[in-house]
Amino acid sequence: MDDKIKFNIEFPIQASPQLLYQYISTPSGLSEWFSDNVNSRGELFTFIWDGSEEQAKLLSKKSGERVKFRWLSDEEDQTSYFEIRIQVDEITKDVSLMITDYADEDEVEEAKMLWDNQISDLKHVLGSV
Repeated sequence: MDDKIKFNIEFPIQASPQLLYQYISTPSGLSEWFSDNVNSRGELFTFIWDGSEEQAKLLSKKSGERVKFRWLSDEEDQTSYFEIRIQVDEITKDVSLMITDYADEDEVEEAKMLWDNQISDLKHVLGSV
């Protein structure tokens, strides 16, 4: 199995960390921008896009700060996960979303574009365009 490549992307976003956290940590918040629908049962989240489903396990979360998931389809690869972290600049108070994700070498650019599209949907929902 090929090792996936870890990548990080930063998206400046005009919204309060408290509000952002609702959008990255709750099924109702995630279904506004991340996928068409999201259901959760405990730590198991089911993301639905155009009728297809992907399940992810919530690995950890820190209130107001970050969430970390692992796709169940990646279960044999214990190192890969995706994390959405809210970062606030101490001086300027600017808020950014920091995305950490993994993709196969030839899919990194595509994965970054996907995040780009999803975060732009999130900004749209937040009215932070």
